[in-house]
Amino acid sequence: MLDPNWTSLLPPLLAIGLALLTRQVFISLFAGIWLGAFLLPDLGILASLGESIDRLIAVLPSPGDARVIVFTLVIGAFICMLERNGAVSGLVKFLERAKWVTNAARAQWMAFVIGLMIFIESNITMLVAGTVSRPLFDRYKISRQKLAYIIDSTAAPICILIPLNAWGAFNLAILESLQVEDALRVFISSIPLNLYAICAVLLTAFSISRNFNPGSMAHAEDQAHKEEGGSTASLVLEDDDTPPRAINMFLPIFVLIGTMPIGLLITGEGDLLAGSGSTSVLWASLAALTCISLMSLFQRNMKMSEVGANWSLGAGRMLPISVVLLLALALGGIVRELGTGAFIASLIAEWLPIWILPCIIFLVSALIAFSVGTSWGTFSIMLPISITIAIAIGAEPA
Repeated sequence: MLDPNWTSLLPPLLAIGLALLTRQVFISLFAGIWLGAFLLPDLGILASLGESIDRLIAVLPSPGDARVIVFTLVIGAFICMLERNGAVSGLVKFLERAKWVTNAARAQWMAFVIGLMIFIESNITMLVAGTVSRPLFDRYKISRQKLAYIIDSTAAPICILIPLNAWGAFNLAILESLQVEDALRVFISSIPLNLYAICAVLLTAFSISRNFNPGSMAHAEDQAHKEEGGSTASLVLEDDDTPPRAINMFLPIFVLIGTMPIGLLITGEGDLLAGSGSTSVLWASLAALTCISLMSLFQRNMKMSEVGANWSLGAGRMLPISVVLLLALALGGIVRELGTGAFIASLIAEWLPIWILPCIIFLVSALIAFSVGTSWGTFSIMLPISITIAIAIGAEPA
């Protein structure tokens, strides 16, 4: 690590500034990496560009980093297979036959419960909860705005509170790249401290139980109640000729959830918390993808060529996330080498009480998240900064 000075602040500040200005995470992260490489000794503009590219490539030889990047592609293929083999429509028919939803309150609670149960990835939570709940909300004259609020306030918060998914793997990869000791323990320890996500879920439950609709949501609810009649749209999806089967949703998710702790036990030699998070999530996602692919073949829903095509399509959807992760890992290495954390720690010791630091990090993170519209981009920018500061001042990284 170089002797830290004020210039070590420039790469993360540039990444934050460009993210707020352009809302382009790729450009912002790479600009921070390029500036960081330029600040290294004896590197000019062009040489630092080459160094930036080399640092991106250097991320891949790390087994843990490579495993998580592969995991994001595998989980994309898994989500695509769920969409294409009748799993979502099967779940819809299952809920329709159960006849559990008989009024407006139960329709909202169902959307809430689906948001809690399906925590693989926020996009599939929105897909399933939205598809299942939309016709019910129309039928019982509940606004689409209320549906969007319930889904959005459960999908992402639950994904970060339950780390057996792409969100957990992404954050674990960044923590491990920042040389956090026992990254899995740190991540799990941070869950009860994630007050924003916890409060988001609790507030959603409160708004359903008390029919609490503040501000514009109250106006949207009034408009929905004034509409003539309700939608009688069928709850059954009519996307293709694939027979709907609820088991196609339940069994692969059960395999995904069940394989994760098994992987942790194996890699930790019997100690769950000592296991490799990146290895376990990769094993779990591969097991789930294998399960749903074999089911599709045995049920004659797909041919082998169609399975391969859906794998490619799903992995392609997740490619931007893999690129964000690659950039985040490279930026973390640059920030650590420049000694950004140590320099900020020296400033904090002189000018700022440590207790206020989490609040400042939260506010900056909120601003970035609102500006760029992506939690993963916010993780990529803020974790390398905040974790290096925590390590430098001897604070608990969780």
